[in-house]
Amino acid sequence: MRTLALFGGFALIGALIFTIVSFSAAPAQQPATAQPFTETLRERLKRLPGDYRGWAELGSQYVDQARITGDPSYYAKAEGALVTAAKLAAGDDAVLTGQAALAAGRHEFSDAVRLAERAIAANPYGAAAHGVLADARTQLGDLRGAERAVATMMDLRPGVATFARASYAAELRGDPAGAREYLERAHDDAWLPADLAYTRFYLGELALHSGDLATANDWYTKALQAYPAYTPALAGQARAAALGGRLPEALDLYERVVERLPLPQYLIEQGETRLKAGLKADWTLLKAQQKLFEAAGVRDDLTWAEFEADHGDPASAVEHARAEYTRNPNLVAADALAWALYKAGKPGQALPYAKKATSTGWRNPLLRYHRATIERALGRSAVRVDPGFDPALPALARFS
Repeated sequence: MRTLALFGGFALIGALIFTIVSFSAAPAQQPATAQPFTETLRERLKRLPGDYRGWAELGSQYVDQARITGDPSYYAKAEGALVTAAKLAAGDDAVLTGQAALAAGRHEFSDAVRLAERAIAANPYGAAAHGVLADARTQLGDLRGAERAVATMMDLRPGVATFARASYAAELRGDPAGAREYLERAHDDAWLPADLAYTRFYLGELALHSGDLATANDWYTKALQAYPAYTPALAGQARAAALGGRLPEALDLYERVVERLPLPQYLIEQGETRLKAGLKADWTLLKAQQKLFEAAGVRDDLTWAEFEADHGDPASAVEHARAEYTRNPNLVAADALAWALYKAGKPGQALPYAKKATSTGWRNPLLRYHRATIERALGRSAVRVDPGFDPALPALARFS
């Protein structure tokens, strides 16, 4: 889900939330290029402390750094910069958009919608605010509202960020051909190395989840050729290797991935691949990351609901999943709650949520597998399961 997941780290289920920085520059920019810009901006603000747009931009840079590095401490820095910006110009659209992006990064999507709408009221032509609004509405399960925001973006500023969101909207409504077409348009529009890597990576993800591992791996390779530092593409290669049965190769790749970017999604994928290979999974670093995110104010019940359901305590999974679904009643949260309830021995309670998770026609093999398993447990005819889906590697089927 390319607009849902908050930077993998927090639930890389999909989507990258585009901050103001990533909207106007590169959706996957790496620290090697972003950090010097942040330092330069901080030097400028020492000379011009009243530059509220500069403070808003710095806050947005920090939100982007949290996404890039998986280090949630950047959220506190972002909050500090945005508080300063708001003291100088509370109603400025750039300040409000930065605050909305921060709220989204922390999984406070209702706040993100409220702030993005205030930014749009202040400046209806700010495409970045419409982007944050689209992402937050998607997380809240308001797909029609998200599509309206994307349509407005398309009118205001068609480009990589807009086409990527349109692609994800098509994917969610069960239109993989449309999703691919929009991503191809994004790729055609891209020229920065990071943009090329980003669009190629998601073309690979579409191929991977349709079962075409060779095409997926080819796109991941091309993404790394465009931008060797783009870690998601390296993780994509690891997924393709694992799903193709090349477990030693996959584990070697995952070692490189988590050395670069130890996000929970990647750590879970690595652990599952180790289990598939007959090795022991070590969740120590994953649990440490959980504590770091919680300390930074990031609410990520979704990741832990999914993890506990597959690898831990079903009762804890239900607790996390209910909390997530209550706040953000989207398709993935519905699936997480369904699977947690099933694992807790409550398939009858699980089925309505599994049906909701698959109600739009989204061709997500993990969601379909969960629903089929629940239906069979109830003695009902089950939906068709993707024959290429591997129940031993569920995290690898979660959309990045």
